[in-house]
Amino acid sequence: MNKNYLVGLTGGIGSGKSTIAQVFKRLGVKVVDADQASRAVVEPGSEALKTIINHFNDETLLVDGQLNRKALRDIIFKNPEHKAWLESLLHPLINEWISMQLEQPTQSPYVILESPLLFETNQYQMINTSLLIDVSPELQIERACQRDKATSAQIQAIINSQMSREQKNALADFIFDNSVAIETIEKSVEDLHKKFEALAQSA
Repeated sequence: MNKNYLVGLTGGIGSGKSTIAQVFKRLGVKVVDADQASRAVVEPGSEALKTIINHFNDETLLVDGQLNRKALRDIIFKNPEHKAWLESLLHPLINEWISMQLEQPTQSPYVILESPLLFETNQYQMINTSLLIDVSPELQIERACQRDKATSAQIQAIINSQMSREQKNALADFIFDNSVAIETIEKSVEDLHKKFEALAQSA
């Protein structure tokens, strides 16, 4: 059982979760990344990857033995049943991997779970408090298109498949407006860091 005070950090695609997480890391905070977990559980040779290949056929496998994430994403966004099947396979494995990371001893004053699907999955049940990285859908699309070399329609489809911005804002304990000038981010994260340290000490 995890004994560390746990902050869930979430936000939609292109919101800048990873940028904010890096600032927390520089402040000495341990960050467990759910995206890293999602890659770890489908490494070449893993049972999960074999199950996915058997279910969807070889188009979801790259020549180097890695999962073809783009092909898989295209499949599941077109078919809700495929998406539900994949989530039922991977989410328990991802949560198990995350739990193992969280149980490791740490000198960090608290631990951050960085997860794009914090509220959509039962990962929110693991945390003590939540931090939402929030930007407008227009800015999400602009940033994600530049980063992923994707079309606005592709990014919009991902946004549409996830919990709405309004729902996430209603669920979050803390909201970080990441549309602000980049030079103000460090100070804002430092302020949040102090608040989370205080919450962890009083827990």
